[in-house]
Amino acid sequence: MLKTHSFILFLILFFITVIAGRRSDSEVFGKYLSISSLGLKRERLSHLHFYFHDVISGKNATAIRVAAEAPLTNRSSPFIFGDVYVVDDPLTIEPDFNSKMVGKAQGSYVVVSQGELSLLMVLNFAFTEGKYNGSTLSVLGRNEVLSAVREMPIVGGSGVFRFGRGYAQAKTHSITQIHAIVEYNVFVFHYC
Repeated sequence: MLKTHSFILFLILFFITVIAGRRSDSEVFGKYLSISSLGLKRERLSHLHFYFHDVISGKNATAIRVAAEAPLTNRSSPFIFGDVYVVDDPLTIEPDFNSKMVGKAQGSYVVVSQGELSLLMVLNFAFTEGKYNGSTLSVLGRNEVLSAVREMPIVGGSGVFRFGRGYAQAKTHSITQIHAIVEYNVFVFHYC
């Protein structure tokens, strides 16, 4: 009889401990969700093609060097290691600066190599036209400017490009002292 009472007491205490130890839903930091619970249906691969206009001087400059400099910065260096630029560059359908604008490249880039012209690109492509209006893609990667074709990762997106991932290929179309035109082909997986 004592064994039975002890066993029943053990079960009662065990269940009280288990129930008391459970967290309420409001205390859970994270949980798994299905894609459909967010209203997303299927994954799609999109290809975007546009031209990026980086104007570094003049009254209509779209890229401005941040006035921060280390004491050892060599201003006579052709690559100016450590320079930081903030950009608000137009994205157009054609290489002509006056062609239809489809968005802006907004963010920054930093000259990160002492021996070659290599940039760390931290950009959002913010689209303003068509079905992509209000959507963004985020680029974070290395851009070795003097290479014929550069590839940078797409690390995220918003709007139509929610859960975006993929890559952007950049190819210099033309460059002058003050204006670089870069052709972009972007391949991105996203949910719709």
